[in-house]
Amino acid sequence: MGPDKKKLDALEKRMADLGIQRQDLEEKFIRSSGRGGQKVNKSSSAVFVRHIPTGIFVKYGKHRSQHLNRFMALRSLVDRLEEKSTGKMSRETREIEKLRKQKLRRKRKSRKKAGISDQMPPKDE
Repeated sequence: MGPDKKKLDALEKRMADLGIQRQDLEEKFIRSSGRGGQKVNKSSSAVFVRHIPTGIFVKYGKHRSQHLNRFMALRSLVDRLEEKSTGKMSRETREIEKLRKQKLRRKRKSRKKAGISDQMPPKDE
């Protein structure tokens, strides 16, 4: 169970567009952590992928399938490399940044409502 042929082809095309070659990648299959008991301790389904020229690496082990983890790790690595080369944030990074700003805005609003200033008071020594 893994990604279909169409998704694999799309990933290969993105890699070719960015100039990422298979020989530039180092892959290791490692044991994943988390629930699963003896099965997790015996099988190496998590994937560690490193792009040797840039040193960027990804560890991925959310799924039980080694094939699916490998695809997801490659996709994540390509996203990071694309983000680095173009300077454009990925969809996931934009979502994280949006949530961070939203939380900061809510924190400021609640502190203002409680009468607490945003700056730390000076320390008495």
